[in-house]
Amino acid sequence: MAERVSDTPDGDATERLPRVDPREPSGPKLLGSASFFRLWLAQVVSSLGDWIGLFAILTLTARVGGGSPEAAIALVMSARMIPGFFLASVGGVLVDRWDRRKVMITCDVGRGLVLATLPFVDSVWQLFLASLVLEVLTLLWSPAKEASVPNLVPAEKLASANSFSLAAAYGTFPIASALFASLTKVSEILGRHAGALDFLRLNQETLAFYFDVGTFLLSATLIWSLTLPRTRPAERAPIDLTRTFTEIKEGWTFIGTNPTVRSVMVGLGTGLIGGGMVAPLGPIYATQVLHAGAAGFGLLLTALGMGLAVGVVGLSTVQNRVPHSRLFPWAVVGAGVSMLVAVSMGSLGLTMAFIAVMGICAGAVYVLGFTILQEGVSDELRGRTFATLYTLSRLCMLISLSLAPLVSRVLDDLSNALVDGELSLGSADFSVPGVRLTLWIGAAIILAAGGLALRAQNSSSKADT
Repeated sequence: MAERVSDTPDGDATERLPRVDPREPSGPKLLGSASFFRLWLAQVVSSLGDWIGLFAILTLTARVGGGSPEAAIALVMSARMIPGFFLASVGGVLVDRWDRRKVMITCDVGRGLVLATLPFVDSVWQLFLASLVLEVLTLLWSPAKEASVPNLVPAEKLASANSFSLAAAYGTFPIASALFASLTKVSEILGRHAGALDFLRLNQETLAFYFDVGTFLLSATLIWSLTLPRTRPAERAPIDLTRTFTEIKEGWTFIGTNPTVRSVMVGLGTGLIGGGMVAPLGPIYATQVLHAGAAGFGLLLTALGMGLAVGVVGLSTVQNRVPHSRLFPWAVVGAGVSMLVAVSMGSLGLTMAFIAVMGICAGAVYVLGFTILQEGVSDELRGRTFATLYTLSRLCMLISLSLAPLVSRVLDDLSNALVDGELSLGSADFSVPGVRLTLWIGAAIILAAGGLALRAQNSSSKADT
């Protein structure tokens, strides 16, 4: 048992919460916990299914979208954003009050059932509704998972736990991509030798959906064997509408008044606005500025991924020797500085080097941010806190993905009109296309996020003294 002071808005209640459940089962362990190992395996399987399902939905949407595949994809992808803006806060309350193990199991089974219907879908609106339901279930699963981690591993191993979670979430992307590509050949073989299975509509997308169903059912099976602290009787009481809104307000009040939590929200959320610009503008930058084309963009992504891996592994190695809350804002600042320098380079090699540094800082920001929230937020508020973080992240990414191309186009026109797209620096000419100017703005936004996080950290330090 570890005594913790409740982080409720009143801040005057002291309770005893088990850091790691005493009923920990035997079996293979990760970070000293068999239950965390099972949860991590469930996340690996679930993330693999998420990526494959996303590829399949995009492919199917483009096929049934008719003459406007781009508009169809945009509509279906909007379903991934909408629920977070309206339902995440309510979902956070439910995660804080319901049995989180049962929430994750129900969401996995629900996602599997929805995906099982997609092979028989033949309209964009059906795909939109299915994506909407999938996102709602994901908005419950993810906060429940993050809120459960501190109950499965000791506090001193939370950073390592988040490193493994980051690897599970994004390390499965290339595996999913390769599996999805291989399903084309599998579907051709089955199509020639499995005429009796024609009713299953076997092709690359439908095989992906069936595979995806299996991953979510396997994830639910793994979570079924988890050992989590039992919900207190008071938490199992029915939730009336008035009480729900009261609890939502309590969560927002806590996030807004706690300087440490606020600094993490600002650093992760606002930083995504700047860093997210790399996704839509990276291919353009590699072509227009570096003259490296699609292959150059692939190398930049490789450098970013390697940097992320180094940042995550490196932080896990020294996590017990560094103050998490103090390092977090400086990692945000480091990401902004390295992005600013990378975008200012004119050669692919130097750009890759600083993009790798940006990846190192970004990996540290992710791991530190989640660790700080898990360490500093009490169990009864943790679900609402992570639900708010996921909503904020989605909003910031949507802003970045939507506005970056538009800003780049406007700045490109201005640059061409004012300086003919180039600046003279002594005897050298420095190109300033709209894509470079926009990425500079993105780097400045990350730096501003780091400054705001530092300011919040200073406010927290003054409050402590």
